[in-house]
Amino acid sequence: MKARVTVTLKNGVLDPQGKAIQSALGGLGFDSVNSVRQGKVFDVELATSDKAAAESELKAMCEKLLANTVIEDYSIDIT
Repeated sequence: MKARVTVTLKNGVLDPQGKAIQSALGGLGFDSVNSVRQGKVFDVELATSDKAAAESELKAMCEKLLANTVIEDYSIDIT
């Protein structure tokens, strides 16, 4: 089973990398960009066909390693 975990900063948390990207895009002529928030994506392949078990395991991975839940949110998409 394959899954995609997307981790992003929570609203209200400063994103200096996103601001730098926004500034660089403006410098390249992309003036319509109002804001950029950066994040990270993990593609995970699991050796299970049980969707509930996979979701539970992925949540545990996020809570323990993939996301800093104090400042980051995560979403899981299982295919």
